[in-house]
Amino acid sequence: MTGQREPFTVAIIGGGIGGLFAALSVHHHCAALGISINVYEQTSEYKEIGAGVGVGVGVGIGINAALLIHKLGLGEAANKIAGDRNGVWLAFRRSDNGAEIVTDIGDKVRLEFADSTSATAHLVIGADGIHSSLRSQFAFDNPRYSGKIVYRGLVSIEDLQPWWHLSTYAVSWVGNDKHLLVFPISGNKMLNVVAFVSVEESELGDFQESWVAVGNKEEVVSSFQKFEPHARRILELMPERPSKWVMNEREPLEQWIYLNGKVALLGDSAHAMSPHQGAGAGQAIEDGYILGKALQDYLKSQSGGLGRWMQAYQTLRLPRAQRAQQTSREAGKVYELQGEGLKGKTFDECMPELRNRLKDRMNWVWLEDIDVMYEKLATEMRGE
Repeated sequence: MTGQREPFTVAIIGGGIGGLFAALSVHHHCAALGISINVYEQTSEYKEIGAGVGVGVGVGIGINAALLIHKLGLGEAANKIAGDRNGVWLAFRRSDNGAEIVTDIGDKVRLEFADSTSATAHLVIGADGIHSSLRSQFAFDNPRYSGKIVYRGLVSIEDLQPWWHLSTYAVSWVGNDKHLLVFPISGNKMLNVVAFVSVEESELGDFQESWVAVGNKEEVVSSFQKFEPHARRILELMPERPSKWVMNEREPLEQWIYLNGKVALLGDSAHAMSPHQGAGAGQAIEDGYILGKALQDYLKSQSGGLGRWMQAYQTLRLPRAQRAQQTSREAGKVYELQGEGLKGKTFDECMPELRNRLKDRMNWVWLEDIDVMYEKLATEMRGE
């Protein structure tokens, strides 16, 4: 009797957005090809951390991350919990008077875990985030302070409705050395509030990068006391103990594929970026989607080896993700009037340059068709 071929096994380290979407993408593209997928997550339960996440907004156009969610059959479920921005990506406002700036729409790897359990897989996908244990096995990570700290919290939109004055709840107030971002989540029941403040590293003391550090509302309100009244009222509605994060930056990682293709990084494990463009989650989703397509091609052809197709994933995704890293860093400076041509100037002096820099700045992220990009590369690899 002929024995059955062992299924191709995939181990995904990390059950965040990047890891779970990668699992769904691999299943979507490869389920019929004999594959087994396991996701390993360190936390014992999923729970809210008092923050929302953005993956792009559709305004009559295809937005990559949201489009990929729909392609995998999750669009309706995602729409039910998403916030409605009323056709607006972000309405950029001046912090001093609230006036508008611009509105833009061997063949296996063995894994040893901390609880003494182990597993083996043909492909290990590192999606374990900014502090990736898997990445640390292959690359030295030296985080560098970005110059900013961030406070995050959730506010009930019902508490804003009596006095809210704009057509959208997706707003970014631009100010000197600080900026405030808000956008709706949870079916427009909650407002995600993200307050960025530039702070000298010498003032941080023992404050370190963490998911669980907390501040207090008084220090947030005090930091934004010169912002216009609507912005301040939102901050006054924040929880008494909002989360408080130090924002570090990572140097671009030039290699995501290791052990001849048996280990692949994605999401923050490969390209952690500052949140100023709201592109991090979307880039992780794109990673998972393209990795799934590359693995499908490998399993169908079995030609050229797994490493060749994982390298194709890196070739396609790395330049785009690194561009998102760089432009996000630049955006943080623009939003706080720290960029070249802005620093030291008044709002009125900055307005023309601000409009030019903010208008259409996300189009390259949203509008490139990554299916077309992948098929062009894959066709060349297949020799078609």
